[in-house]
Amino acid sequence: MKKLIHRIIMAAVALIMSAEAQAQQITIEDVAGGKFRPASIRSVRPLDIDGESYASISADGARIEKCSFKTGEVTEVLFDKSTARGANINFVEGYIISPDGKNILIETDRTPIYRHSATSTYYIYNVKNKTLAPLSNGGKQECPKFSPDGTMIAFVRDNNLFLVKLLFNNAESQITKDGERNKIINGKPDWVYEEEFSFNCAYDFSADSEMLAWIRFDETDVKTFSFPWYRGTNPSMNEYKLYPGAYEYKYPKAGEDNSKVSVLSYDIKSRVTRTMQVPMDADGYIPRIQFSNTKDRLMVLTLNRHQDRLDFYAVNARSTQAQLVLRETEKKYVDQSAYDAIDLSKEKFVLLSDRDGHRHLYLYNSNGQLLKQLTSGDYDVTAYYGTSNDGKTFFYASNEGSPLEQYVFKVDASGRKTRLSTEKGFNSAVFSTNRQYYLNIFSDINTPPVYTLCSTAGKQLKVVEDNAKLRSQLAALTLSKPEIISITTSDGVQLNGWMVKPADFNSSKRYPVLMFQYSGPGSQQVHNSYSNGFVGGLTWEQRLAEKGYIVVCVDGRGTGGRGSDFLRCTYMRMGDLESHDQVEVALWLGKQPYVNKDRIAIWGWSFGGFNTIMSLCEGRAVFNCGIAVAPVTDWRFYDSAYTERFMRTPQENPDGYDCSPLHRYEKMQGDLLLIHGTADDNVHYQNTAELAEALVQAQKQFDMQVYTNRNHSIYGGKTRLHLIRRIEDYLDRHLLR
Repeated sequence: MKKLIHRIIMAAVALIMSAEAQAQQITIEDVAGGKFRPASIRSVRPLDIDGESYASISADGARIEKCSFKTGEVTEVLFDKSTARGANINFVEGYIISPDGKNILIETDRTPIYRHSATSTYYIYNVKNKTLAPLSNGGKQECPKFSPDGTMIAFVRDNNLFLVKLLFNNAESQITKDGERNKIINGKPDWVYEEEFSFNCAYDFSADSEMLAWIRFDETDVKTFSFPWYRGTNPSMNEYKLYPGAYEYKYPKAGEDNSKVSVLSYDIKSRVTRTMQVPMDADGYIPRIQFSNTKDRLMVLTLNRHQDRLDFYAVNARSTQAQLVLRETEKKYVDQSAYDAIDLSKEKFVLLSDRDGHRHLYLYNSNGQLLKQLTSGDYDVTAYYGTSNDGKTFFYASNEGSPLEQYVFKVDASGRKTRLSTEKGFNSAVFSTNRQYYLNIFSDINTPPVYTLCSTAGKQLKVVEDNAKLRSQLAALTLSKPEIISITTSDGVQLNGWMVKPADFNSSKRYPVLMFQYSGPGSQQVHNSYSNGFVGGLTWEQRLAEKGYIVVCVDGRGTGGRGSDFLRCTYMRMGDLESHDQVEVALWLGKQPYVNKDRIAIWGWSFGGFNTIMSLCEGRAVFNCGIAVAPVTDWRFYDSAYTERFMRTPQENPDGYDCSPLHRYEKMQGDLLLIHGTADDNVHYQNTAELAEALVQAQKQFDMQVYTNRNHSIYGGKTRLHLIRRIEDYLDRHLLR
C-alpha cells in the first residue's frame, strides 16, 4: 500500500512538474510580443562637453540622463519631463544636444515615413531655464541639426530647408522655396537614396556656422509608383471606407531614370544661394556631403551609375569650384561601407576599402594622398569608430579570428594593434569623444547582450546592463543549446551555419527541418551572436524545436565577412549561386541520420523570400515546401541603386535579370506559401501579384496570404501575431502531420 501511495504521489509530482514546464514554454504571443527581447541602453550619445560622458534616454522615456563613461553613474539629469516648463511631453522619442550643451532638441509625436525618415514635433529645451519652446509652429519637422556654434537649427519641412536663429527669439526663415512633393526635394534624400545609401539628412553646416550646403533632388523625370489604401484597421483610414485611395511616390526601378542631383550652398548672412560645379555623370549619385574644418571647404562624394567609381571632390562653397582629390575604383562595385562611417571634417580621413581582397582601413590626408594602410590580413574590418584626438590611434571592429565573430581593436600609425574586447563572441562599441573610454556591447549565441564600460587602456570598469532578468527567464525554459555548424558542399565550398535541435533530441529519430536564410549581398545571418534568428535570440526557432523541428540557417556565397571574392562572386547573376548553395545544404541535411529528407522546408523574407523561390526552382527536388515573405520575383521590379549595384541595368544584363522566379517558376518543385503586404513601398506587392498570376496560368497550385495596408515589415495591431501563426500552421501541415 505504501509503495502504491508513493507511486501515486510521484506520478502527481511528475504531472505537476510537467504542467509547470509546459506552462513555461515559448508561445506565439511571446515571439510576436517580444517577451524575450533583451534590455538595452536607449539612444546612447557620447557628449562633447567633457569628452568622457554620454547621454541616454531612461527606460520610461521620461528623462535624458548624463552618465559617466568611467562609472556608469548618472551625473546629471539633462531633461526631465516632470520638471520641464512649457509644453507637456508624454514620451521622449529622440533627442539632439547642441554642441555647447546649452539646448536640447526633444523629439515627440514621431510618424515614420520610410526606413530612416520620419516627421516629428521637436521642442527646444533650454537646459539652464528648463523651458520648452516649439522648434516651429508651421508643421512637423524632419532631420533637424544644430549649427556648430549652437546658435541655429536647420530642418526640413515639405521638401524645403528652414533655419531657426536662437539668438533672435527663435526667428524662422525659409531657405528654399522650390520644394514640391514628387518633384523637388531639398536637404533630405529621395526614396532610393534613403533606402540604399542609408541616410535621412542631406545637408550640413560649415564649421564656422556661416554657410549651409545641401543636396537637391529633382524627381521630375522619375516614374511614379502607386499602391492602394483601404480603410483597414490599426490604424483605420475612414476616408477610404467606400472607395480606396492611393499612395503615389517616385520610385526609380532598375534601368529607369533616377533623380537628377546637385549640390547648393547658402550664405546665411548675405542670403546668397550658389550651385556647386561638381563634375559628375548626369545619371550619377551623390551619397554623401560634409563640410571640412577648413573654411568654405565642402567635401562631395559622387558615384557613377554602375557604382564602380567613387570620387571625392573638395568644393569651395563660395566660388563653387571643385577639385578631385581621390578616386576609388572597383572592378565590380564599391561597397557602401566605403562611405558609411567616413569623416571628412579633419586634416586626415580613413577610408574602408577591400582593394586587397579584404576590407581594411586606409589613411589619407585631406589632399587625397595615401599615407598608410592601417590594417591588413585575412579578415574584414566591419566598423570604423574614429580617431583619437591626437590623430595617432584608430579604433575599429573586425572579424579577425573568425568570420562569425567581431572584436573591438585599436591600431596606431606605426601598425601596432591591440584587441580591446576580451569576450569570445560578437562585440561592438560606442566611444567617448576623447577616445579614453568606450561602452562594449557583447553577446554570443547563448548569451544576451552585456553592456560594459571599459577604458581604451584595456581595463574593464563596470557592467551597466547584463540582462540578468532575461537570463533568468530563459533559465526557466527547457531550451536546447544552438550549435555552430560548418558544411562543405559538393562543389567544395565551405559554408557556415547554426542549428537548433529539440531539447530532447534523439539521434535515432528523424526530424523535419526548417531552413531559414536571407542570402543578400554582404549580409550575414550566422554569427556567434545573440542576434541570430528571425526575432533575435533564436526565440522563435526554440519554439519550433519544442514542437519537434530542427531549424537551420546557412550563409551561402555572396554573403559578407569572408572577403571580396566570396562577396562578389554572385555579381551580375543574383540568385543563381545563392539558391544552388541552399539546395546543397538541404542535400547535406538529408544525408544526416537524424533528418527526414522528405520533410525539409525553406523560408525567408525580402531577398530571403526571393531566394526561397529560387531554391524551389533550382532544379533539384529537395524541399517539401517553401515560404516566401515579401519576395522580389523579378529584379526589373526593384529599385535602381540596389539592383544595378549588383546587376547593372536590365538593358546591359538581360540574361542576369532573367535569373529570377518570374522566369523560373515552371521548374518549381515543392509547395509554396506567398506572403505580402499591399502597402509595401520597398518590395512592391507587384512582385507577388505577377508571380501569382504566372503560377495560376501554369496551373501550379500555391497558397497565399495578403496583409492589407502593411508595409515591408508587415506589422501593426495583431498582424505580426497572425503572420507567425500562419507560417507555423503551414509548416505543421506540411512537415508534422
